[in-house]
Amino acid sequence: MSQFSFETLAECPETRARAGLLHTPHGTIETPVFMPVGTQATVKGLTQRDLSEDLGIRILLANTYHLCIRPGAELIREMGGLHRFMSWDHAILTDSGGYQVFSLSGLRKVTGDGVLFQSHLNGDLHTFTPESTVDAQLAFGSDILMALDECPAYPASREYARESLGRTLAWARRAAAHHRQRSAEIPTRHALFPIVQGSMFRDLRRECAAALVDLDADGYAIGGLSVGEPRALSMEMVEASEDILPRSRPRYAMGVGMPAELPEYVARGVDMMDCVLPSRNARNGSLFTSQGRIVIKHARYKNDALPLDETCECYTCRNYSRAYLRHLFLSGEILYAALATRHNLWRYLDIMREIRHAILSGEYPEYLRTVRSANAEAG
Repeated sequence: MSQFSFETLAECPETRARAGLLHTPHGTIETPVFMPVGTQATVKGLTQRDLSEDLGIRILLANTYHLCIRPGAELIREMGGLHRFMSWDHAILTDSGGYQVFSLSGLRKVTGDGVLFQSHLNGDLHTFTPESTVDAQLAFGSDILMALDECPAYPASREYARESLGRTLAWARRAAAHHRQRSAEIPTRHALFPIVQGSMFRDLRRECAAALVDLDADGYAIGGLSVGEPRALSMEMVEASEDILPRSRPRYAMGVGMPAELPEYVARGVDMMDCVLPSRNARNGSLFTSQGRIVIKHARYKNDALPLDETCECYTCRNYSRAYLRHLFLSGEILYAALATRHNLWRYLDIMREIRHAILSGEYPEYLRTVRSANAEAG
């Protein structure tokens, strides 16, 4: 049986930061890691070769909700699984689809068994249960599966947050039991992560984390973040959960964050992160550099022959000017999205490389102070 395991290589004594290795059936991943989002089995604007060979990415995130709606889990299984379907040789993490389902306000009904919802494409009715989402992700052949959870909107009342938390815990236990049963039938080791919820209530987060530890899971996710709350509150909820979760397992903060926030989450014990910001912001003309954000449509870049970032070694910065990228953006050219997404992802991955090097070299506290000082100066 192919193994899934996590090992810690170095820890920062002044923070909760650590560097490690995440071993999966499709390769080993250096942590801390940022995972690009390929919602529909594609990172928009880039080929799998771009991601793997040019950017060095070793794990992607795909979305169970969208892939179940279209083209369907059974079709993907018949095509040999998600890795073969999308021609990706490295690791894949799939979320449970819970966040997407619970964002369908007015199109869903939550019960103790699961959630009934309408497709955003054609209105067809579908049901997700803890067991069915595990089965779908096993059909995909995902290396890391997420247990179905309920993601409360922000703000949520304490009463609703507690009720929702009870469902998330019950669903996590059912998903874990079903995963154990199904795993006995499958030769490859697929990991399952339950998700810490509890809205923005510190005690509920801690209660949820403590209950999930009893599942002895392969890893743990911290969900319900980036749902409209202030960033300081997001980090407080990570802190509330993290010190209860076992240090021997990887921790995944879902849906975070901006470039300046990545070192902060790592300092709070997070090993894995994802969000759509690098690709979505790129397509919308917002580009991240070591000197801050560039809005490429601005007239000031019309005659600018400089690369986006003179310190960046990505393909875009080595070959194209700000003026050219602005021209592509304003012209609506497809090439713009590819070049901009490539740059933004490189920037995120570069930050993660800096973070990992600082942890391994014992310099993370100084690195963090430098980053915080630079962010403060940038406003």
